[in-house]
Amino acid sequence: MIWLALLALGLGAGTLSGIVGFGASIMLMPALMFAFGPQEAVPIMAIAAILANFSRAAVWWREIDWRANAYYCVTAVPMAALGARTLLSLDARLVEGILGFLFLFMVPARRWLFGRGLRVEAWHLIIVGAVIGFLSGLVASTGPINTPFFLAYGLVKGAYLATEALGSLAIGITKALTFRRFDALPIETIGKGLLIGASLMIGSRLAKGFVLRLDADHFRLLMDVLLVCAGLVLLWGAFTLPH
Repeated sequence: MIWLALLALGLGAGTLSGIVGFGASIMLMPALMFAFGPQEAVPIMAIAAILANFSRAAVWWREIDWRANAYYCVTAVPMAALGARTLLSLDARLVEGILGFLFLFMVPARRWLFGRGLRVEAWHLIIVGAVIGFLSGLVASTGPINTPFFLAYGLVKGAYLATEALGSLAIGITKALTFRRFDALPIETIGKGLLIGASLMIGSRLAKGFVLRLDADHFRLLMDVLLVCAGLVLLWGAFTLPH
């Protein structure tokens, strides 16, 4: 029954993340922590996220902004390895609490940037990648942090979803290899992650029809709502869930 509930939740989380580019980890982590404990939940989610991001990138493959992705990944990948290594010796509760407040701050910050006509240039993504890559190694999800920067760069809908997913895929593979290197990713955990990831992949494919029907303004509004929800869930997890 637990696995049926997790797979059903994974299908819904995959559909949601396929629409807005994030949300799967935020929805799944409390359930994974309840079912398997906090130490195993993060590696399971790391494997599942690889499949989810691969699926989302494949669905929108033709709209990937390769230039933006290259600038982002050049620093995000090595910093993700550093962050994942740091996670093994750090209490994640403090990090999750800080990220929760940061997610809430991102909504007015993005609107402030847009209101002043400020845009993110490609080279700015080198800095963004370094910060987000390190944070991604520490916690299960930092997808919402990517949102305002990629939107300010000019990506929306399929282009945003595909480019963000490809960058997150590179980070996810890096985290998984780091966990494996330090014996935090046994074969049994990989198998659990693959099962959860399969449900996320199906959800990502189902989401394409919803995205095609959204206009750009509604897409941005939906992501603002999810940013607030993501921040509140992270704060709840930081202060109430066992670590």
